[in-house]
Amino acid sequence: MPKVSVIVPIYNVENYLEKCIQTLVSQTIQDIQIILVNDGSKDNSIQIIKEFIEKYPNKIMYLEKENGGLSDARNFAIPYATGEYIAFLDADDYVELNMYEKMYELAKKENSDMVECDFYWEYPNKVKKDTGIIYNTKEEMIEKIRVVAWNKLIKRTILQKSKIKFPKGYQYEDVEFTYKLIPSLDKVSFLKEPCVHYIQRKNSISNSYNERTREIFDILEHVINFYKEKEIFDKYRVQLEYIYTRYLLCSSLLRIVKIKDKNISKKLLNETWTKLNIKFPNWKKNETLKNGKTINDFYMRTVNKFTYQIYCRIFRIIKD
Repeated sequence: MPKVSVIVPIYNVENYLEKCIQTLVSQTIQDIQIILVNDGSKDNSIQIIKEFIEKYPNKIMYLEKENGGLSDARNFAIPYATGEYIAFLDADDYVELNMYEKMYELAKKENSDMVECDFYWEYPNKVKKDTGIIYNTKEEMIEKIRVVAWNKLIKRTILQKSKIKFPKGYQYEDVEFTYKLIPSLDKVSFLKEPCVHYIQRKNSISNSYNERTREIFDILEHVINFYKEKEIFDKYRVQLEYIYTRYLLCSSLLRIVKIKDKNISKKLLNETWTKLNIKFPNWKKNETLKNGKTINDFYMRTVNKFTYQIYCRIFRIIKD
């Protein structure tokens, strides 16, 4: 059994793929399974993959499928993973050469269900380090976890037992996956080193702003319904209300104001305010929000029906 399986969905990333795979085949951990999923690429990605398969046939498993998106490719590959732990990596990113060895050793030392590491935001002209906040309870995890799949090492048996999948056909797939996974995690460890280089490119899905931005409403609804179905919604209500509020008034709002079609943007801004106040009418009294000390917390505490409109105009001006 490999110690680690790394799942890499691939779709038209020929300019980034070689560097990504090279950092995987060069990992200091030897017992590694690299699962490359060709999700219907139309560019030269397949040729790059073939060259690596010839050199590293014992490390690489190649899967091929019709294009179904990032979530579908990840879900497709999970049953093929045989590692003790599973990791996900996007094909336009790359990692430090000792990443999976360090994360695996920490996982074994602390008997962890999941290990999380820090990472770099890598822009064309600058690099920014992203340092996570350590959390100790599931309540804190919901509030503070960074909802990306690619900086984590997850015990395979956890995924098998929980049957958690990425939502097919949606953006913000890591949001749903992460929050649904949390109830199954008893022990999480932290590697306080940046190991992933998260490449920022203008045409990536995470940097596209259109009407699909509204899919965050559906994703958060899926999460809330999941907690209700598991009969744990009341236990984590404060935390779920808080993250719902934070997504709608912070990151989602900033994406919406960047939509070029002003009619769509205006419609989604109105929908944001309506959904927040229908889903959680008492969000202003949320204990986490009232006691929070981040810039976002201070900002959210000032939001009301009147200031919301002002902030939307200000954010539009800044965007322009």
